[in-house]
Amino acid sequence: MDRGTVGSASRGRLQVAVRHHGTSAVVTAAGELDHHTADLLSEALESCVDGGCKRLVVDCSALEFMDSTGLNVLLGARIKVEAQGGGVHLAAMQPVVARVFEITGADAVFTVHQSLDAALTD
Repeated sequence: MDRGTVGSASRGRLQVAVRHHGTSAVVTAAGELDHHTADLLSEALESCVDGGCKRLVVDCSALEFMDSTGLNVLLGARIKVEAQGGGVHLAAMQPVVARVFEITGADAVFTVHQSLDAALTD
């Protein structure tokens, strides 16, 4: 059951929206995820985990840029949610964002899906 957008925020070049889809929290990040905007995504992910969500799906389809700060936010969320028996799934990464994961090897520690639909049905 999709409960629609339950929260959204914007800071400069990044917009983050959170909605629930069944037992998953879908966190959509749009724009540029870097040192100046990473706390916005971090706060959304932490709120989901603190609220009891064990499956986080990060919709990266509108994420145009991500640096190492953004990667660290996602890795931190992964550690926190896995400690509670859950996981982080990444969906629809643009090539420039996927490259960050490939270069660092982080793509091996996340479940990556080609689309949001695939992430939600898996």
